[in-house]
Amino acid sequence: MIDFTNLSLQYKNELLNNVIPFWIDQSQDKAYGGYFTCLDRQGNVFDTDKFIWLQGRQVWMFSMLYNNVEQRSEWLECAIQGGEFLKKHGHDGDLNWYFSLTREGEPIIEPYNIFSYTFATMAFGQLSKATGNQEYADIAKKTFDIILSKRDNPKGKWNKAYPGTRNLKSFALPMILCNLSLEIEHLLDREFLEKTMEECIHEVMEVFLRPELGGLIVENVNEDGSLSDTFDGRLMNPGHAIEAMWFIMDLGKRLNRPELIEKAVATTLKTIEYGWDKEYGGIFYFMDRKGCPPQQLEWDQKLWWVHIETLISLLKGYQLTGSTECLNWFTKIHEYTWNHFKDTEYPEWWGYLNRQGEVLLDLKGGKWKGCFHVPRGLYQCWRILESLEAQQTVTAVNSSQYIG
Repeated sequence: MIDFTNLSLQYKNELLNNVIPFWIDQSQDKAYGGYFTCLDRQGNVFDTDKFIWLQGRQVWMFSMLYNNVEQRSEWLECAIQGGEFLKKHGHDGDLNWYFSLTREGEPIIEPYNIFSYTFATMAFGQLSKATGNQEYADIAKKTFDIILSKRDNPKGKWNKAYPGTRNLKSFALPMILCNLSLEIEHLLDREFLEKTMEECIHEVMEVFLRPELGGLIVENVNEDGSLSDTFDGRLMNPGHAIEAMWFIMDLGKRLNRPELIEKAVATTLKTIEYGWDKEYGGIFYFMDRKGCPPQQLEWDQKLWWVHIETLISLLKGYQLTGSTECLNWFTKIHEYTWNHFKDTEYPEWWGYLNRQGEVLLDLKGGKWKGCFHVPRGLYQCWRILESLEAQQTVTAVNSSQYIG
């Protein structure tokens, strides 16, 4: 029997005593506001550029912890100063969110990336809960409306694709909207919210999930929903698919749709089996659905977020369905993740390993890795394990009473 009590404490302690103190102490820019994310192994800053989606993710993280774990003033102060920096510098005045800024807050890269918008929405939605500040709520709601208006062409005038030749739809946006709709549920009209949820579920589970591929999810499809036999059309990203499945499980629970949860669990398990490196362990970053050479040269790397999101999906799958297959895979991936990604000498976790599981980059944060997947994953796993621990205790008590 798995010891949920010790596992719960392991995830909780790592979150509260290792990872969160690292970001509180090392990332805050006391001079200009916002956060440094380019941090080396020991937490020293090696680049001062600020990336909007990582700024938004960190505002969300500390707001969420304040709302859901403990109302610590240092967490709220950290979230507010980051939110104020974003409010002042992160957009063009019309809530078109830049991709990156200088340390001082001057824009470097135009608002081409829709995920700057999604994580700004998450940030201000959660910050509005923590503070009761209506201005933050308005920023979240207005930005969400802009996201929905851009769904058919997320990059807008910065789209490099020649119009009309190969118009592909990407999995990433409907995937994130599954989570985002729940994140800002408190700000949305109920009918509008449920309509948005259903549209996202349809896209993820009926358009990008392909029965002809054995129930796997592709990253891109043609506008009419057909498969594209191209680099982008053959692209598989197991981590994306697995992360999306715990979003779908949350929606299935919220909408009381057990069949949706079962389908998400089945998809999780199929994707792990498909993406697992049977020679060295770990889950591949990118794959090609036809087995052709992938376009991404980093295809065989093992990334932190892929494995952490997988742990969440497996634990949710077990919690919601009792699947022993989920629990068995969780045990296997838990061991791989903690043995390979946790730095045993300094706080926070490694992000990038080679195929063999060796550290590739001696950093704790950068342009793409910030205060998000590691702490969110630790938080999610801690809470689920805590719930499973309580269930295990009740079962044990009832069993002893029955025997007695």
